[in-house]
Amino acid sequence: MKATVAAATDIGKVRSGNEDAYLVEVPLIAVADGMGGHQGGEVASHLALETIETLFKHQRGTLAEQVAEANHAVHERSLRDASVSGMGTTLTAAVADGDRLRLAHVGDSRAYLVRDGELRSLTEDHTMVREMELRGELTAEEASAHPHRSVLTRAIGTDSDVRVDEGIVDLVDGDRLLLCTDGLTGMVDDDRILAVLRDTPDPSDAVRILVREANENGGVDNVTAVIVDFSGEPGRAASAPGPATGATRVSTSTMPDRGPTPPPPPAGGAKRRSFPLGKVAIWVGVFVLVLVVALVGTRLYLDRQWYVGVEGDKVAIFRGVPSELLGFDLSSPAVVTPVTATQAQQLQFFSGLAEGISVSDRAAADEIVRQIEQDLAELERQQEQQDANGTNAGGGNQNGGGGGGGAQPDARPAP
Repeated sequence: MKATVAAATDIGKVRSGNEDAYLVEVPLIAVADGMGGHQGGEVASHLALETIETLFKHQRGTLAEQVAEANHAVHERSLRDASVSGMGTTLTAAVADGDRLRLAHVGDSRAYLVRDGELRSLTEDHTMVREMELRGELTAEEASAHPHRSVLTRAIGTDSDVRVDEGIVDLVDGDRLLLCTDGLTGMVDDDRILAVLRDTPDPSDAVRILVREANENGGVDNVTAVIVDFSGEPGRAASAPGPATGATRVSTSTMPDRGPTPPPPPAGGAKRRSFPLGKVAIWVGVFVLVLVVALVGTRLYLDRQWYVGVEGDKVAIFRGVPSELLGFDLSSPAVVTPVTATQAQQLQFFSGLAEGISVSDRAAADEIVRQIEQDLAELERQQEQQDANGTNAGGGNQNGGGGGGGAQPDARPAP
C-alpha cells in the first residue's frame, strides 16, 4: 500500500527550545516529546528515535522491543551524564506492514486514524488524570481542564524498564494516520483536528494548518504532527514526504559491538588443571568491582527518583522509590512540608498519597505540593463560606417573624 507522508514541528509561542522530534523513514514513523529541561528533553527525544531507527534498519526485535531498548538507551544516558539527569520522553511509533499498521506507544503523544470521516484514537494517554477518568473519578470535561493532566505515569527513560502498549490496525484504501505530541492535542480539540484532517486533502497543507492553529490557540508547548495517507492495494510502502517547516530530523547511529560469543566449555574428560592463586585473586577483585558498581549504580538511580508521600502526618517530598528491599527503605525524605497528610488525603486526587505519587523530577514534586496547598486553601475557603451562609440563614429565621423585614440569605448586591 502506498504511503504519502508530511510532517512538521514547531517551537510554539512560549518555550525557549524544541524538545519534540519526529522520525519519517517509511515504513517507520514516530514522534517523541522530550522532558527534563531544554537540553535533557532534546537529548531524550532524539536518542529514543535514533535507537529505534537503528534497530529497525537492522531488523532487531519487534517494534515494541525496539521501543523498550530505546528506554534503556535514554535511561542509561541519564545515569551517566549529570547534565541530562532525570530526562525522559514520550514515544509513539508506527510501522506500515503491507495492509497492516503496527503501533508501539508510551506517554501522552497520540496516534489517530481517520476513516470514513470519523476520528479514531489508537493510543491511550499514560497520565494520572486519564487513569482517574477511566476509573470514573473524573468526567471527560473535568479531565481536559485538570491542572495535573500532563503528569505522566509512564515515559521513556525515567525508569530502567517500561511497559509498552502495542496494537495492530488493518489498513484500507483512504486511511489517514496522524501521530502528534500533546502540544497539538492540548491546544486543538478532537473535533477541530478531525475537520482539518477530513477537509484538507494535501497532507502537507494539513500539518501546516494543525501547527498554525495550535500556535494561534496559545502555543504553550512545542507542537509536532506527522500525517500519513494510505492508498492503493496492499504492497510495498513508498514515501513522498511533504515539506516540514521547522523540522527536527534524526540521524542514524551505530549500535555498539556486543563482542564475540564466548566459546563453549570443554567437553567431558578434559584433563583437570590446577587453578593458580593469582586467578582467584583476580576473580575476587572482579566480583568486588561488579558489586561496587552495582551499588553505586543503584544509589545513582535512587538519587534521581522522586515522589510525594507521607512522613509522620505530614506531606513530604522523597528522593528514591516508595518501596523496600530486604527490609531497607529505598527512599528518604528530602523535604517535610507543614501540610497535614490526613487533610491532603481528603482531596480526591491525592487519596493515594500514602502509597506515594511518583514524579519525573524534583520540580514536578514541588508542583504537586503547591497544588495540594492550593486545593486545601480552596476547600477551607468553601467551608468558611458555607459556615457564613449557615450563620446568616439562622439569623434570618430569628428575625423573620415581623413580615418583610427579615434577612434574605440568597440576596446579592446589585451590580
